[in-house]
Order: sequence, then structure tokens, then C-alpha cells
Amino acid sequence: MRGSERRSQLLGIAAREFADHGLHGASIEAIAREAGITQAYVFRMFGTKKALFLELVGAAFDRFSDGMSQAADGEQGLDALTLMGSQYYELLADRTTLLLQLQGFAACGDPDVRDLVRARLAHMWNTVADTTGLDPVTVKSFLAYGMLLNNVAALDITDLDEPWSNGVRTRIHPALFKHITTQTNR
Repeated sequence: MRGSERRSQLLGIAAREFADHGLHGASIEAIAREAGITQAYVFRMFGTKKALFLELVGAAFDRFSDGMSQAADGEQGLDALTLMGSQYYELLADRTTLLLQLQGFAACGDPDVRDLVRARLAHMWNTVADTTGLDPVTVKSFLAYGMLLNNVAALDITDLDEPWSNGVRTRIHPALFKHITTQTNR
């Protein structure tokens, strides 16, 4: 297997391992075993376990930010927000990417992880704010709904038929954000 193919393979295996077990619970031994290589090879390729985790968490955040940016496709305002929200909702189906993002938040007790997650959340904020041109209160409300969707997706409630689960699964209409602005939030 060529180096780039091996790297891609390891990233996929490691993504699942870190998504399921987090920074401290994930096992480089398990990653190496599944790939059919030695732990030393994994460390040679990525340096440290934390460096591998940081790369994966950063990529998970970027997948959401980049996906929303591409979905807006030159639109602005609430039209862009609608497209971004739909794309975000669809991206939640990738459970590994979602859980990596959440594992990043969970590992923020580590300063290096906290710095990365802060930077990626700032990038997500700027992506929404710059693309839509909307005010901070609207951007904050949009991202807050996104965080709720993250939690609901992590709980995997698709088959749950409870009033609360039905409530949180309801689609949010873009008109909701029309009245959530800095002006109306005074």
C-alpha cells in the first residue's frame, strides 16, 4: 500500500476509534492491529496519539464548516442560513464526524485540544457570519440550534417515539431566525 493510501486508511480507522473512545480511551494498539501494522508505524506517521486526535477533530469541524460554506453557494442572509442549516442537518448523518467533534469538546481539559477546538469553533462562527452577513445574535441562535442537533444526533433518537424526541426532531424553518436579531434582542 502506498504511503498516502496507508495514511488515509489509518485516518479512517483512527477516526472510528477516537469517535467511540475519545482522546484518552482510544488505543493506538487497536488502530494498528486493525490496519495490520505496528504501533511504531502509526507513531512514525503521526507523531503522537494527541497529534492524530487533533488532526481528526480539526478535520471533523472543518467538514461541517466547509460543507455549510459550499451549501450557501453565493447566497446571503436568511437564504444562505437556510442552505447552511440543511447541509448541517445532512452532515449529522456521518456519526463518526459528529462524535469526533463532540469528543473534541469533551477533551478541552487539555490546553492543546482546547486551543484547536476554539480555533475551529471560531472558524465555524466566521463561516456563518461572513457568508450570511447576519448579526451576532442570529448567528449565535443558529449555532445554538446546531449544538442541540449535535446532541440529539449523538443520542440517536430516530426510532424513539416520545414527546420530547418528536419535539427536538422537528425541522426549524428559516423564518424563525427573521425575528432573532440584535435589534429584537435589546
